[in-house]
Amino acid sequence: MGTKETKAMTKHKTGTREEWLAARLELLKAEKEYSRQGDELARRRQELPWVRIDKQYRFETDEGSASLADLFRGRSQLLVYHFMFGPDYKAGCPSCSAIADGFNGIVVHLANHDVMLWAVSRASLAKLQAYKRRMGWTFPWASSHSGDFNFDFDVSFTEDQQRKGSIEYNYERGGHAMDATPVPEPVTQLAVVCGTDAPTYSRDRPGMSAFALEDGVAYHTYSTYSRGVDAIWSMYPWLDRAPKGRNETGFWWQRHDEYDKR
Repeated sequence: MGTKETKAMTKHKTGTREEWLAARLELLKAEKEYSRQGDELARRRQELPWVRIDKQYRFETDEGSASLADLFRGRSQLLVYHFMFGPDYKAGCPSCSAIADGFNGIVVHLANHDVMLWAVSRASLAKLQAYKRRMGWTFPWASSHSGDFNFDFDVSFTEDQQRKGSIEYNYERGGHAMDATPVPEPVTQLAVVCGTDAPTYSRDRPGMSAFALEDGVAYHTYSTYSRGVDAIWSMYPWLDRAPKGRNETGFWWQRHDEYDKR
C-alpha cells in the first residue's frame, strides 16, 4: 500500500514573486533612508572637536618601543581597536577575536588610504604575539601593558573601581552587562574561555578610537564602545541580511580554530 508524500511547509509568510518585489521595493525606501542617516552620522563624527593629546604614551610593538605618534607610521590618521586581552587572560576574548578576523583583509587598503589600523591590548607583547600566530593574523598589534592608555580611553578599569561600582563605560556609569549582579551567564562563559574569572575578564572592555596627527601633534577624534563596535564586526552585517538574521540566544561564536573542537 502506497503512502502519500507530505511536504513540510515553512511557518514564515510566503508570497508570489510579484508580492515579494512590491515588499522589497518598499523596504528599499527604508534602506536608502538608513544609508542617508549613516552618511549624516559619519559627517557628524568628522565634525567632532579634536582633543590634543599631550600625555606621552608608550607601547611595545614587534619593532620595539613606540610612541602614539609612531603608530601612525607616516599616515595622518590612526584607528585603534581596543582588543580585550587583559594581562591575566590566557587567551584573547572570542568576541574581539571574531571582530579581528576581519582586519587582515582591510589593513592594507586602509594603509594605502592614509589610515593605520592597530589593535591595542594590556596583555604582554609576548602573549599577543603568540596568540596572533595561533590565529594567523598579520595586522599590527601593540601592548599597552606598562601605561595608562587603556585606562585613559575608558576600556580598562581597576579592581578598586570595580569594587566601588565607579566604572564609567560607554559614556555612562553602570548599566552594562559586565557590571550586572549576578553576573550574566555569557560573561561567565567568556571569562572561562579566556582562562580567567568574570571580575578579571570584565576589567577590560571592547571599543575603538580614532586619532589624527598634524604637525607632529596627535589628537583624539572619536571613540565608540559596546554595541558601537557592531559596525566593524564583519559577520553581523552578513547575518543581518540572512533569512533568520542574528538568531542569537546567547554566546554562540567561538575562536575560528575552535569550532571543530565542539
